[in-house]
Amino acid sequence: MSRVRVLVGTQKGAFIVTSDATRRQWEVDGPHFGGWEVHHVKGSPTDPDRLYAAQWTDWHGQVIQRSNDGGKTWDAVGNKFVYEGETGTHLWYDGTPHPWKFKRVWHLEPSASDPHTLHAGVEDATLFRSTDGGESWQELPGLRSHESGPKWQPGAGGMCLHTVLPDPTNSDRMFIAISAAGVFRTDDAGRTWAPKNQGLRSEGMIPDPVAEVGHCVHRLALHPSRPDVLFMQKHWDVMRSDDAGDSWHEVSGNLPSDFGFPIHVHAHEPDTIYVVPIKSDSEHYPPDGKLRVYRSRSGGNEWEALTKGLPQSDCYVNVLRDAMAVDALDPCGVYFGTTGGQVYCSADAGDSWAPIVRDLPRVQSVEVQALP
Repeated sequence: MSRVRVLVGTQKGAFIVTSDATRRQWEVDGPHFGGWEVHHVKGSPTDPDRLYAAQWTDWHGQVIQRSNDGGKTWDAVGNKFVYEGETGTHLWYDGTPHPWKFKRVWHLEPSASDPHTLHAGVEDATLFRSTDGGESWQELPGLRSHESGPKWQPGAGGMCLHTVLPDPTNSDRMFIAISAAGVFRTDDAGRTWAPKNQGLRSEGMIPDPVAEVGHCVHRLALHPSRPDVLFMQKHWDVMRSDDAGDSWHEVSGNLPSDFGFPIHVHAHEPDTIYVVPIKSDSEHYPPDGKLRVYRSRSGGNEWEALTKGLPQSDCYVNVLRDAMAVDALDPCGVYFGTTGGQVYCSADAGDSWAPIVRDLPRVQSVEVQALP
């Protein structure tokens, strides 16, 4: 692999940043869809030229863009999202009904085996699948029709299905996360779903802090070699499951704060994980104004601060849930983007950092492709 392509979604367009395998000099292309909010940009694992982007505005609504040439040109492939059955309602905690609605796509997850198949997680809390490269979308209705659906609640950013995490060893298994409902797993390719939130606690957030659903999960991650081991950044608490989500235990350990949004796993070391703590759920900036990525080489509990090359005073940015990624090179590269418009890269698994681009709009997502 001789090139790296970093796909950046921002509040005012998408950017494509490329380098050779040294990851020292970077070229920036963009903005694509300037002025549009781009929640997520992601490439197909099976076709390096196939990219997808989810763009949105209050005025024009949701559009899915597809590129077949690595981002040189794009086609708006459609916004036909077809719900199955009734749109339904969910209930606020006081019992007030609220209609289900479609607002925007939060996350795109292309298939690892077919460049024309991908899933979309949307707000309000619905999962769609496309088998024609994003031209049309059909709901997987088993999720929204789950008996717990009326108890799902919106988080501060809306009731978003923000994580779609396939099991790379089992095409029938997939994990999703909804803010604020929690984790669900399917073992039959999306026909039926089961909540997987045992061990989560949400003190002061829901009437029953150990309820089956209602937990505000921020992000999930796994390593392809160990798909039964999951890591979670929750609204307070970093968690781990060793049984495919059937149970969870806390691994926040010595973190300065266990609140944050992203979590990711090293490409070659299944027990090495990364988080970016922020001060609290009301103060979305780094503790003490110091931007620090934390790494655990033991699968949690023991954490070290990674600071070399990152601002260690007067820094008040945030890192959003989809704004961290890793590449598959050796040594592993780690990337994250901030709400201040910086995108940082570590070409040595987090030991040192350097900005690859500055002064972008608020970064919503960061994805990485290693190219021939």
